[in-house]
Order: sequence, then structure tokens, then C-alpha cells
Amino acid sequence: MTSGKINVSVENIFPLIKKFLYSDHEIFLRELISNGTDATLKLKHLTSIGEAKTEYGNPIIEIKIDKEGKKLHIIDQGIGMTSDEVEKYINQLAFSGAEEFLNKYEESAKDSGIIGHFGLGFYSAFMVASKVEIFTKSFKDEPAAHWTCDGSPEFTLEPHTKTDRGTEIVLHIAEDSLEFLEEYKIRELLTKYNKFMPIPIKFGTKKEALPKPDDAGDDYKAEYIDVDNFINNPNPAWTKQPSELSDEDYKSFYRELYPSQFEEPLFHIHLNVDYPFNLTGILYFPKLGSDLQIQKDKIQLYQNQVFVTDNVEGIVPEFLLMLKGVVDSPDIPLNVSRSGLQADSNVKKISNYITRKVADKLKSLFNENREDFEAKWSDIKIVLEYGMLSEPKFYEKSGDFVLYPTTENKYYTLAELKEATKDLQTDKDGKLVVLYASNKETQHSYIDIATSKGYQVLLLDSPIVSHLIQKLEADNENLTFARVDADHIDKLINKEETQISKLSDTEKETLKTFLEAVVPKAYSVQLESLDSDATPFIITQPEFMRRMKEMSQSGGGGMFGMSNMPEMYNLVVNANSELANSILQANEENQKELVKNALDLAKLSQGLLKGEELTAFVKRSFETLK
Repeated sequence: MTSGKINVSVENIFPLIKKFLYSDHEIFLRELISNGTDATLKLKHLTSIGEAKTEYGNPIIEIKIDKEGKKLHIIDQGIGMTSDEVEKYINQLAFSGAEEFLNKYEESAKDSGIIGHFGLGFYSAFMVASKVEIFTKSFKDEPAAHWTCDGSPEFTLEPHTKTDRGTEIVLHIAEDSLEFLEEYKIRELLTKYNKFMPIPIKFGTKKEALPKPDDAGDDYKAEYIDVDNFINNPNPAWTKQPSELSDEDYKSFYRELYPSQFEEPLFHIHLNVDYPFNLTGILYFPKLGSDLQIQKDKIQLYQNQVFVTDNVEGIVPEFLLMLKGVVDSPDIPLNVSRSGLQADSNVKKISNYITRKVADKLKSLFNENREDFEAKWSDIKIVLEYGMLSEPKFYEKSGDFVLYPTTENKYYTLAELKEATKDLQTDKDGKLVVLYASNKETQHSYIDIATSKGYQVLLLDSPIVSHLIQKLEADNENLTFARVDADHIDKLINKEETQISKLSDTEKETLKTFLEAVVPKAYSVQLESLDSDATPFIITQPEFMRRMKEMSQSGGGGMFGMSNMPEMYNLVVNANSELANSILQANEENQKELVKNALDLAKLSQGLLKGEELTAFVKRSFETLK
């Protein structure tokens, strides 16, 4: 037997490991299983090239709990180590890696994620163990070794009688970590971190029903046997080629990732690249609707099939964080703080690749089955609209598949929309006016007026629409968007067709002065000479002010304090209507009554008549029926 002292200047490195990584102490199991997986895959490689004169067989990794002895066993059938290799890899390299890690990342250690890059993976065991033992037998024809360390720099290393190839690590669980002797806790960690590891992981046994015999009677009771319980799927869908997978395989994998999710995904995108970096994965579009506050952190990041985190900001473009799925890349540097992660050139390349791949997939889905794509549009639009605003590379490609639905359920790309509306909706200044509504029900009367003139009205109802149309206007010359209730339709698309006024200038002045005295200050009175059968009173909201207010409320844009400004409206009064003439001819008391009722009707059509005012209006209306 030999004993010695690990050559390290920080005498109390184990308490430091525990202190700095305590918030992540559960990752010890992930790290030890990863080491066992690496050892097994190395053996696979060496046997395949003839360097290891041993049978690879069907190796597994096994986790065992000894609750009485307060021990946790992690057993692999991998490459194993000789005494010299234990001395080199455990006492020297791993420990110096641990020290380097703590020296370099004391401040950010808690956020550092995977720590195996420093060789610290093995020593994470001391976050939960008061003593660690290694029993290991190399694939080489050399004696087995037994290493012991009690959490100080002292260790012992001696030969052992172990005859089967591989490594068994025994953790003597510390009194403050006894939860890791509970079966439910270990199962939870294995499911979280090791669900898709490439080597089968056994944890206990489970009962399995024997097949029912053909001659079984009605009173047959199923017989059960105990079988090994393997907790992982070593060949998850993302590790396969898309050509190997059917639509059902992708849906099945989605259910495996999200067992509690009942709704099926709308479609998937398979990521697969090996140059200039290595990346695989599958992203799923769930049904999203128009809610920007969808829970994020649904995409899982793996490194060689080991779960790392579900916080993938910086790796996956921000607009795709609302999706679900898996990204796996060995090239993502996880041993640095998050700010370093985002600045890394590989990470930016990965993010750009994912953006491009998603755009290409959307284009092909649109081209292959436009009808299906249109049917799914309202469930995916929020992601795509957000992508247009936040990712220039996505915006460049978006014209090929982003749709603009109308209130009559037609779907146009922007190019198609321009073509369909240019003849009717170009104003006297040569500007193409794209009309849109944000709510089909509340703006119905305005939509009705516009469509009766043959105009197309888009239905744009997402919370970021103001930002989006601002961008589209900036990037498309002579194109402007106007919500249908922003002004009278003839003003929104001004064709220079001047209507003759039935009232003289003096009469118009008299009418306007009276209206301004009676109508509340929140309404700016505009007299217009419109068709005599056009609505007499119309309430509109100025496009610019409303849009700035909406942009300010949804964040990023708008003027300072704009979101707190009171609502301002225009009251457009048709001077050619019978009502305008009646108001002029009536006595003062009747004038006020006519204006009040007309204003209430206009407010009612906009959903602005509420509370006390609505109650009073209903009472007055019933009075007239007597």
C-alpha cells in the first residue's frame, strides 16, 4: 500500500469546492456518470481499432444505493485504470484542475455550469461525500487498484483483488447530504441529467408482466418478474439522421421530452451540422397564439447527450426561446460565465446557424403545403414576428414565408399584398396604404366601411404589431400602414375626390363651435363633407399617437412617458348628413340631446361607452320607446 499527499497549495480545497459549487451540488452524479460514459466510449474506440485485446460486449453503468451503509455506488465496465493512471489522473491532473478552477472562477463558479473541462468532475463527489473510494481494473493485464481519500489532501493507493474490468466509485455520503441515499432523489437526478446518455444506465429493478399464455382462462392473473431498470434512452431521436425518422418518431420523442404535455407540436426542425462546429438537435413549434409571456426555458441543452441546462440564452436566438426541444453541441464553452458564453465566436456562429436553419425550414413548409402553413399561422406568428424585429438575418429571409391575413381569411405574403392592393389602395401621393384592424369584433363597423369600398383589411392582432409595421414602413418605400379606425376611410386613402358640402362655410363654423362646446375635451372635432349616407358621427384614433403609445407599452420604442398619456380621439362629423342639418335647425335643448345621443352611439360602436354613461344611455333609449 502507498499513501501520500496530493500536491496542492490550497490545503482546504475540499471545503472550497463545497462552498463554491454548493448551489449546484447535485451535479456530482452527472459528472461521475459522464466520467463512466467517457471510460466506456474510450474502450469502444480502442476495441474497434484493435488496440484493446478485450471484448467490448454490452457494457452498462450501474447506480446502487446502500442506505444502511450510507454509501452510493457508481459502477462502469469501461476502460478502467492502472495504479499509475490513478496517480496521474486522480492525484495530479484532476486536482490541479480543481485548484485552477477555484483560482480562476471563484466569483462565477456558481454560474459556471459543467465543470468537467477542468478535470474537476471527479472531485465534485466531495460536495456530498465525506470519503470517496475508487476500485478500478484496467483493460490492460495489470492488477486492480483501490484509492481512498477522506476529503483532505491525504490519500491511500493499494492493489486490489477486483477482477472485472471497469471502475467502481463508492461515495460515503456526508451527514448533510443524506438525501442522496433516497431512491426518489437519485431517480430524479438520473432522469434530469442522464435521460439520454449514450451508455445504458441501470438503477435497481422494476416489475414487468409476463406475456399472457394463449390458453389462459378468464380468471388468469398476470405474473410479474423483476427485470433490470434502465432509466435512459441511449439513442435519442436527435442523434439519428432525419432520413431515419418518421413524423411519428418526432412526435414520440416530443412526448418523451415533455411527458406532461398533451398538445402535439405543430412541426419540427431537425438541426444537424458538423462544420465549422458540431451541432445536432430538434426544435419543435408548440401552439403559441399571441401571448408574448409564454414560459421560456423549454429548450434543453446537452453536451454529448449529457444534460447541462435549460437556459439556452445566447446559444439559441432570443426569438426562438419560446420553442421546445433539444440542442446538443460539444463546441459550446460551458466553463465560463454567461457573458463570456455570449461573446464566444462559436456561440454566435451556432446562433446564426439555428436562425438560418429555422428560416429555411419555414420556407420549405410554406412551399410544400401552403394551406397547412396558413392554418397554423395564428399559432406561430408571434415567434416569427419577434424574429423579424430581433434578428436581421431572419428578417432578410422572412419575405418568403411570413403571412399577412385579412379579416376575410385570405393570406398574403408582403409581395402578394402589394400586388393585390396597389390599384385600389394607392393614394393621391403615390403611397400604398395598407389598412389593418387589431380586433375584428370591436372594429367591425370600420372594417365594414372599408371592405364595402373593395379595400383589403389585414387582421394584425399581436402585441408587437406597432413595432413590426414601423419596421416594414422603414424598409418599403411608399408603403404606409393605417388602422381602419385611425380616420374616416376617405381620409385614410385620400384619392382627391372632393365632396361638395351641403352646408355653407358659416353654417359649418356655427356647427363646429356648438359641437366643441358640448363634446368632451378628449375628442377633437373634425367636420368632413362625406357621402350623405355615410355614418354621421365616427370616432377615430390618430394612427401616430396610438402607435407610439402601443410601442411604449409593449417596450422598446415610443416616446418618453407616452404609455402614461391619456387616450385622445377624433370625432369626425359628416357635415353632409341629415343629422348635421338637424342639429343646426334644432333649438338649443334638442341640439344638446341630439349630439349627446349621436356621440354615445359613436362611442358604443367603438366599445368606449361604459359604466354610468352606458346605463344612462340605455335608460334614455328605453324612454324613447314608450
